Amino acid sequence: MVSVIIRNRNEADYIGFAIQSVIDSIPEAEIIILDNNSTDDSLDVVKLFNNRIDIRIFKINDYSPGKALNLGFEIAKYDCVLVLSAHAQITKLNLTELYENLKSNVAVFGNQVPIYKGKKINKRYIWSHFGNEKVTNMYSQIEDRLFLHNAFCFYDRQFVLEHKFDETLPGKEDRYWAQYINKLNLTYLYNPNFEVNHYYTSNGATWKGIG
Repeated sequence: MVSVIIRNRNEADYIGFAIQSVIDSIPEAEIIILDNNSTDDSLDVVKLFNNRIDIRIFKINDYSPGKALNLGFEIAKYDCVLVLSAHAQITKLNLTELYENLKSNVAVFGNQVPIYKGKKINKRYIWSHFGNEKVTNMYSQIEDRLFLHNAFCFYDRQFVLEHKFDETLPGKEDRYWAQYINKLNLTYLYNPNFEVNHYYTSNGATWKGIG
């Protein structure tokens, strides 16, 4: 069983795809929506799924990425927690392999296929990190630091409760957490066997070098 954390701000166009993909891929999951003052109808979209899956909505006004995630981990019911982007759609997931991976790694993140207005685009810039081979404690030559990505990443809940995300950061909380984990001589894993479609949004932080 998996708790799924989705951070939401005006994600009406794609959050339904994210939720449906959880329903299709993860039996007996729960979904925690952390909403940062959305002004569109994204929460109405979320409520369409109330009869299909256990969904809880929480408002967070004093928002930072780390603060939202830490709250989600505190609220979560299950030992395995997935952080999923509101505009990411799970396409490949093997839960048996995932649980095995989490026995020896504190986090496991999966492949991302960038989709721009329906088109699969070339994996340039940040997307070039998502290759076909498993990587332990991935290092980014582009960013010159360790690389972990919270658009599609599984965690051990208890571990994160003891080693929380930095709540003061305006972004890249995943990268800084990866550096912290490395200093503890622990490991996280990139596993390309798990995959999402990651859809373009105009306010997306990773959409540089579309082509």
